[in-house]
Amino acid sequence: MTGTLLTEDQQALVETTLDFTHDHITPHALAWDRDSHFPVDVLRKAAGLGLGGVHVREESGGSGLSRADGVLVYETLASGCPCLAAYLSIHNMVAWMVDHYGDPAQRAHLLPRLCAMDDLASYCLTEPGAGSDAAALATRAVRDGDHWTLTGTKQFISGAGAAQLYLVMARTGGAGPEGISAFLVDKDDPGVSFGPDERKMGWHAQPTRQVVLDGVRVPADRLLGREGQGFRIAMNGLNGGRLGIAACSLGGARSALDRSLTHLADRRAFGTRLLDAQALRFRLADMATELAAARALVQQAAQALDRHDPQAPYLCAMAKRFATDTGYSVADRALQLHGGYGYLSEYGIEKIVRDLRVHQILEGTNEIMRVIVARGLTEAFG
Repeated sequence: MTGTLLTEDQQALVETTLDFTHDHITPHALAWDRDSHFPVDVLRKAAGLGLGGVHVREESGGSGLSRADGVLVYETLASGCPCLAAYLSIHNMVAWMVDHYGDPAQRAHLLPRLCAMDDLASYCLTEPGAGSDAAALATRAVRDGDHWTLTGTKQFISGAGAAQLYLVMARTGGAGPEGISAFLVDKDDPGVSFGPDERKMGWHAQPTRQVVLDGVRVPADRLLGREGQGFRIAMNGLNGGRLGIAACSLGGARSALDRSLTHLADRRAFGTRLLDAQALRFRLADMATELAAARALVQQAAQALDRHDPQAPYLCAMAKRFATDTGYSVADRALQLHGGYGYLSEYGIEKIVRDLRVHQILEGTNEIMRVIVARGLTEAFG
């Protein structure tokens, strides 16, 4: 993490996470990708280090880490496998939302198993007809005495089918964001089913499926927060989620850059090492500089979120856009530096490129990040 000034505690956190990554993730990442294997056992080992409840308060059973600490964790994990690190970011986003908005009974019931990753979690906002325009979602929840009945379909849900807990945004009122509420749905609730595994460009090491809610009847105490608060809960959760995905892009791209350095040092052409060619050195210098700039922006946004700065959503959107675009660009250039070898799966570069491409889409497309940033810039002008 060149260019990042870490405290002693942060340095220890990175070193511990890096040891775990080297031992349990990096050696297996290519096989997981090839076999479309979701390594739940490794996730539970990560939870043993406190990585199942990164931002959950210690009194709730979590690690109580700051956002500035968390992005270091996700970047380090992603150096071994961006796909698995990204799922951990999503799981932790849900766990934080339960801890932050849940009542004492919900926290006591759900958080111990979430923090241990005995139960995995999925975030259910997107629908077949509501992606970037999340406030237009059509899934409905209708009050029926002391229960709610949920009906609708959620699309592109990471961890679907393997997760036990689904944080579902559903419409309980009129049109627009004020009519949305958040619900805690269990995999075993009658009426919950899943579509087939999506066949994807990347992220093969975690399942992505539809979550189908067919008259799912849940007790009233499964409402998270207050009725009509769901859109706010969803967006506040995404501020942290965007930082996690940004950090995962940094980690994947950093791995691609490191592999490029090794490859160019080992490879010879025209009687000299490729690493000695000034044109290639300049490319490497640009890649390293852009990653350092992106990392600084992610840290700035994380620190703003930690101190509840009103500008935090604006900075999180800016960091997510810049880091995911930069990460993908660096990984793509790393593939080019490997020549034909970069296109072979055994070298791992093409996997990183495939995994990082979706980061420019999920947790809000980068076009929507530009909308948020532009709104922050221009709101004073009406």
